[in-house]
Amino acid sequence: MAIDELPAGYHGVHPAHPKAGWERLDWRERHPRAIRIRVLEHTCECQDIVYELCQAGGLLFVRRHYRAADGAVVTESEWLRAVPARRLWTNILLGHVR
Repeated sequence: MAIDELPAGYHGVHPAHPKAGWERLDWRERHPRAIRIRVLEHTCECQDIVYELCQAGGLLFVRRHYRAADGAVVTESEWLRAVPARRLWTNILLGHVR
């Protein structure tokens, strides 16, 4: 679907609310490991927390932007191979991991 075909008022993907028994992810301080990072997917910008599925150097990771009153805090997940990283991304979107 092209961007001009999106329904009016479309924001973007919103992660589901945390499910019962959700798992806490070990978010890490962001350290520059690559010169170029490609954002493959992201959640809606209208939320206080925005997640990005990123790729760099053959690995994938999730970047989390938490917008607080005193500024944004950016953290990252562990850098993973494609399959585990995609599984992590799906679990974040489904509310199983935060």
